[in-house]
Amino acid sequence: MGTHAHLYDEEMIPPSPWRVVIVTRILPVALGFHATLQEAGHEPVALLTIRDTDGRYGDFELGPLLQELPADLDVLMPAHRGSIAPLLESCRPDLVVCMGFPWKVPAEALEVPALGWLNGHPSLLPRHRGPVPVAWAIRAGEEEIGISFHRMDAELDTGPLFAQRAMALGEYAEPEELYGRLGPEVLELLREALDRLAAGEPGTVQDGGDYQSFFSDDDAWLDWKRPAVELHRLAWAWRYAVAGGVYRGALTELDGETVRVLASSLSEMEGARRVECADAPLWLVRTEPAGEDAVRRTTPSSAPAPAAR
Repeated sequence: MGTHAHLYDEEMIPPSPWRVVIVTRILPVALGFHATLQEAGHEPVALLTIRDTDGRYGDFELGPLLQELPADLDVLMPAHRGSIAPLLESCRPDLVVCMGFPWKVPAEALEVPALGWLNGHPSLLPRHRGPVPVAWAIRAGEEEIGISFHRMDAELDTGPLFAQRAMALGEYAEPEELYGRLGPEVLELLREALDRLAAGEPGTVQDGGDYQSFFSDDDAWLDWKRPAVELHRLAWAWRYAVAGGVYRGALTELDGETVRVLASSLSEMEGARRVECADAPLWLVRTEPAGEDAVRRTTPSSAPAPAAR
């Protein structure tokens, strides 16, 4: 397995404190992981993150992340995937902990730390592998989401599980609210995964599962010939999705203007706009002008302008 095998025997686990590199683009994740690692008696030594100047992987600001990091962390910023391994080697990590990192990590980088990489994934693996699992769980109408910590391997989100917990999805919630509820669970599970790793446990092998990628342009427009609950879930899911194509949904035309639906409801709400779907009405609670990224495209024939009242 490359330059060395990962350590699973408790007697071969490096002594504490472990040198740990944190890999993320998300400031609360970086701060939470840093605190949890220190509470567990380990030494966070660096943050590895990336620039995303064209916003391909979502709206994350690099400036606040770098400005608010703990002063004891070095910052590693690879320009491409091939730079990850040599940058990590400069830190001599025993372990890498990762969450919210969009690149597929090369095998040579996975092999740098003796204990490998632990990745936090917001789904109940092996369900919903891929970059936007919360969005796909919402779209599928599932009642639960979850957090899983697994050891990363050569494929995406397929490595053995070290900690996992389910959580009720509930009704529509803004991303800030839902991720705020997930935050404490993530940190508790990270500590659990660290303890299992320290005990020399190999993790639980995943069996089966599925993979979904980014939402596409075909998903961007609301087709009012579809059932209301399907469109409600799609509009909600887009709040947690990243566009894999040109257009960011959920888009429709109202009064000759292309708008993005930010919140909808299956029951009547004061001030919301009623739109007729295939089987029932949907109320558009909040919209915004779609902007130039969407207005260049006319409403496709498969997604006619809604009958609204």
